Amino acid sequence: MKKRKSIIIFLKAQLSAFSGGMTDYALMIFLTEILHLHFVFSILISGTIGGIVNFSLNRLWAFKNQSGYSATPQQQLTRFIGVVLGSISLKSAGTYLLHRAINLDYRIGRLLIDSIVSYGFNYPLMKHWVFRSSKAVQSH
Repeated sequence: MKKRKSIIIFLKAQLSAFSGGMTDYALMIFLTEILHLHFVFSILISGTIGGIVNFSLNRLWAFKNQSGYSATPQQQLTRFIGVVLGSISLKSAGTYLLHRAINLDYRIGRLLIDSIVSYGFNYPLMKHWVFRSSKAVQSH
């Protein structure tokens, strides 16, 4: 039962991340291709907007817990901003490095870097730090 619940939370978090990610990615393309901003700046702007979508969905749906959270909404937002800034930095730097090192198109590089950052950085921090439940704190 506990494993099933963990899988459901993981899937909800991925759907939330996907929604924020699609917002982010589409806006990045728009800003770069239509408004002609450099892709590094587009990633910074689009990542911020995608982050707002992701935070809202995570807080209200994906990580929502009946036992409550271990942090206040303001603390969660502060932590979330820290994670997002780290995520945006990793995505921007990774995309730039792939583009410079092997001349990989920024759109493809961004998708590759996003998957690494999403599973290896964002999800663990969201689950165990930003949206940690009160119940998880009590069991430790």
